[in-house]
Amino acid sequence: MKISQTRNFNLVAKLNKYVHDLHSNLYPKYFKEYNYENVKGVFKSLVHNESFIFLLLEDNEEALGYAWIEIREYPENALKKGYKSVYVHQISIVETKRNKGYGSSLMECIYEIAKDRGIDLIELDYWFENSVAKDFYKKQNFIKYREFVYKEL
Repeated sequence: MKISQTRNFNLVAKLNKYVHDLHSNLYPKYFKEYNYENVKGVFKSLVHNESFIFLLLEDNEEALGYAWIEIREYPENALKKGYKSVYVHQISIVETKRNKGYGSSLMECIYEIAKDRGIDLIELDYWFENSVAKDFYKKQNFIKYREFVYKEL
């Protein structure tokens, strides 16, 4: 297994299908159906943002997943202390390769990136009905410290 940084937006866009399909099936009101060309355009614009890191996971030279993370710096102000975090935007693993430790390997790499940069906080969010993510991050010992709620009118 190999994890490396990538700017290959074509490959990331293809691998995005697995997480995007999960989101669009759970929340069709908010997510469009996966469209490779449209998704490719999004990632083409994102891969050159210096705050973003895309990690490609391969096994036997086959691309099996990716993680999209962001190095965030929250400035101090009159109300809050400043801090840095690594924010996990997405992890996507090929559906047939889930529950084989690949996601955990990506998380270990993310933890190392944070440590190497002197960052001691990993942040993320996931959609409430996404039990795959909820269970995975629970196994990774993530702690809920804030809730995002809504009300439709």
